[in-house]
Amino acid sequence: MQRIGIIGAGTMGHGIAQVAAMAGFQVTMVDREQAFVDQGIQKVTANLEKGVARGKVTEEVRETALKGLAGSTQVSSAADGADLIIEAIPERLDLKTALFQQLEGIAPSHCIFATNTSSLSVASIAKTLQDPGRVIGTHFFNPVHIMKLLEVIVAEDTRSEVVESIQEFGARLGKEVILVKDFPGFATSRLGVALGMEAIRMVEQGVASPEDIDKAMVLGYRHPVGPLKLTDMVGLDVRLHIGEYLHAELGNPAFQPPELMRKMVNDGKLGRKSGQGFYTWPT
Repeated sequence: MQRIGIIGAGTMGHGIAQVAAMAGFQVTMVDREQAFVDQGIQKVTANLEKGVARGKVTEEVRETALKGLAGSTQVSSAADGADLIIEAIPERLDLKTALFQQLEGIAPSHCIFATNTSSLSVASIAKTLQDPGRVIGTHFFNPVHIMKLLEVIVAEDTRSEVVESIQEFGARLGKEVILVKDFPGFATSRLGVALGMEAIRMVEQGVASPEDIDKAMVLGYRHPVGPLKLTDMVGLDVRLHIGEYLHAELGNPAFQPPELMRKMVNDGKLGRKSGQGFYTWPT
């Protein structure tokens, strides 16, 4: 595996592109507008500069990463000669299926298709393709260059050699890989979203402040970040959509989004990306 295409230059897309380029892969990152591509490359460059300044990244790795990273607004550029294509586009099944249908017509037949979905069925994403066995889930975590976990979701049709290739890919990135069956919410989203929804209900009921609820989980359970701050980081709109999906699929009221969450989303309080959620963020 040498050439990797990343579709989407947002938070997750440029993060995945960065770690892949740091590992020595030739990476092409694509988004629909040149401004988004430029922003993604700028953020990768800034992350690498910070890493060098803090002694976490060597000058050699930074130069390798920047040399190996290219940007484009053409999906065909990411597909050209690619061994692996990872999509990191919005969590909408119609968008993901349409993208992979397009890619199937232009990518090499050996190319693996990976989805960074955090909750959608990998089988549903793959079922419209002529070769659904090439599709697998690669759920990265934010920030990608720091978080060590890679959750690999294996659908019923996913071929064993595809699984093995992705495990090797994850190891080369320095990630700890876990294998999870293609079941709604997988392992991480199912547990994380349930915790986040309950934390929002606690705020709604006046049990405690967001700061104290988060502090309880950080200091009492050694979570690296509290569930409400994490919800802000992921985006309240994204978590709302995932919660609705899991509630519909599993019938478990634990995933039903609280009214406070719906109101915040309607008011544009989406978390870090909007500057306001349960916390105030710099914009």
